Amino acid sequence: MHLLKTIALMTLAGLTAGCTTTGHIRQSIGVETVDNDKALAFPPPGGPAIVNVVERRHAKDVEQTISLSTSSSVPGQNFLKVQFLGLTGSNPGLGSRPYNTISDLAIAREMASAVPGVRLARSATFVQNSYGPFGYASGQSRNGDTCLYAWQQIQAGFSPPVEQRNFGMVQVRLRLCDAHATERQLLGTVYGYTIAGRFDGAALNPFGAPRGADALLGKPGEPVYPDAAAYRTPPITIGYQTAPVAARRFVPRRPVVVQPQAIPALPPMIGPRVPLPDGPGDTPQTGAAGSAPATTAQHPPAAAGSSVIVPLPDCNGDAGISEACRR
Repeated sequence: MHLLKTIALMTLAGLTAGCTTTGHIRQSIGVETVDNDKALAFPPPGGPAIVNVVERRHAKDVEQTISLSTSSSVPGQNFLKVQFLGLTGSNPGLGSRPYNTISDLAIAREMASAVPGVRLARSATFVQNSYGPFGYASGQSRNGDTCLYAWQQIQAGFSPPVEQRNFGMVQVRLRLCDAHATERQLLGTVYGYTIAGRFDGAALNPFGAPRGADALLGKPGEPVYPDAAAYRTPPITIGYQTAPVAARRFVPRRPVVVQPQAIPALPPMIGPRVPLPDGPGDTPQTGAAGSAPATTAQHPPAAAGSSVIVPLPDCNGDAGISEACRR
C-alpha cells in the first residue's frame, strides 16, 4: 500500500511539472539578419545596392550572405558572400577549420546552384584586384541577360611556426545577373568591392604584412607624374548599371509638302512704242490721206532683265536719211 502511494505521488508530480513548462523555443543555429551597415563586405560605389545581410556564426568563423539588388529574369538572387575562417594550419589552437583549396568540382557545383539554367564559361585570363588573384565565369541566358560568377580566396600563406601569424583566410563568392549590364560592367564589381571586416587577433591576419613603398621611387629614369591617370592607361572602369536607359519613342514625321509659288506677272510697259526701221526693199505704207506713212514693223520684245527702252533713229525725219537707215 505504501508503494502504491509513492508511485501515485510521483506521477502527480510529473504531471504538475509538465503543465508548468513554458514551451519557449530557442534558436539552435547562430543565423540572424543584421543591419546593412554591419556587412563585412560592400559592393563598389554606384551599386548594386544591398538588400539585406544574413549572418551565420560557427565557433570562430563568420559567414555573411549579402543579397544585392537584381534586375534579371534568371532565377535566383544576386549576392556577395564572404567567409572569415580561422585555419588550423601549423597551430591547431588558433583556428576551427582545416585549410581547403578551391577545386574545380566545387566551383562547378556552386555555379550550377547559384546560376541555374545558364551556361557559364570560365575565363582563362589571369586577373587580380586589390586583394589578389581571382577567377570568374560568365555567360548569357536565353533572354539575353548577362551573368557572372566570381570566386576569390584571400590568404597570406603560412608563416614559420615561430612567427605565429597569418592563420586566417577569407573566402569570397559573387553572383551577378543583369538584363542590361555588360560583362565588363559586372566584372567591375569584382574589382571594386571592399572587405570591411577583420579578425580580432593579429595572428589570424589573412592579408599579410603591409605593402612597402614602390621600389622605383628615388631611382633615375623612372618619372613620377602628378596625375598618373592623365599620362597612363586608365584601369578598368568600375561601374554597374541596374536600370535600363530610357529609350526615346520614335515618332515618324509627316512629309512637308511645299506648294509652288506663283511667279508674279511683269508690269506692263509704260510709254509709246517706238517703230522699227524699214528694211531694204520694203514699201512704206500710208495711212489716211494727207498723213505721213506709218511703219507697221514690230520691235523685238525687250529683255526680261531690262526696264529701259532705247529709241531707234527716225528715218523719216526732215533732217535727212541717217547712216543707220541707209543700211
